[in-house]
Amino acid sequence: MRARSKAPRRAADLLARVVSCVGAILGIAVLGWILWEVVNRGASVLSWSFFTDLPGPPASDRGGLAHAMLGSLLMTGVATLIGVPLGLLAGVFMAEVGRGGRFSATVRFVASVLMGIPSIIIGLFVYAVLVVPLRHFSGWAGAVALALLMVPIVARTTEDMLVLVPNALREAALALGAPRWRVTRDVVLRAARAGTVTGVLLALARVGGETAPLLFTALGSSYWPKLSQPTASLTVSIFNYAMSPYAGWQRAAWGASLVITVAVLLVAVLARWSVRERKP
Repeated sequence: MRARSKAPRRAADLLARVVSCVGAILGIAVLGWILWEVVNRGASVLSWSFFTDLPGPPASDRGGLAHAMLGSLLMTGVATLIGVPLGLLAGVFMAEVGRGGRFSATVRFVASVLMGIPSIIIGLFVYAVLVVPLRHFSGWAGAVALALLMVPIVARTTEDMLVLVPNALREAALALGAPRWRVTRDVVLRAARAGTVTGVLLALARVGGETAPLLFTALGSSYWPKLSQPTASLTVSIFNYAMSPYAGWQRAAWGASLVITVAVLLVAVLARWSVRERKP
């Protein structure tokens, strides 16, 4: 039997390696370029007053974006309190309670569809459901919109992590006489803790950079945030300031971009750190 030549396979392997390396280098280069521009343009704007003061007049360089930072934290915090428990419960249902059932498959399909829906559609939905009937924008509506974005991410991540837990752990715990709910809570969820935490952190990173839903729900404000009223956020402030004709506001937009970029990067690093292998 005639031996096949190894040259084509080696050439294909070399081509795949080269293309992969070029793609990785391009991705890193683009990320580095973005970070350099944001840091270069935004670092000079940062000061103590930027983090503590309200916005100044449009034509001046005074003032800060403390109200927008606090508003983003409040809305993201409320969204986390709403979206994370719902997402975890949905993920547990799909992986443990209704595993293999039709309703579980329906929930999985709906979660997948929600993950692919543009965030502006979620904003329009919350606008029609909450803002129009109540006749005013509010931070609560913005938090609900962000929570709806978090639920499918947390749900699908939780399901994927729970499915990876070996059935032997469940069977061993059930054989000891533990009820099913306790097995899920104390054994399965604990074994998949790193993955579920990563899903929550990734959902936080996702909603932390959203602008469109907040334009239709929280709108914005120049005052200290109250969730029952229009509430400022960093992303909406960046949008408004970057589009303004005032140089001071444009510089403030770069400073806010640096703040939110660092925050998202810290969340991503925290997600990687939470799943790293720990040596005994």
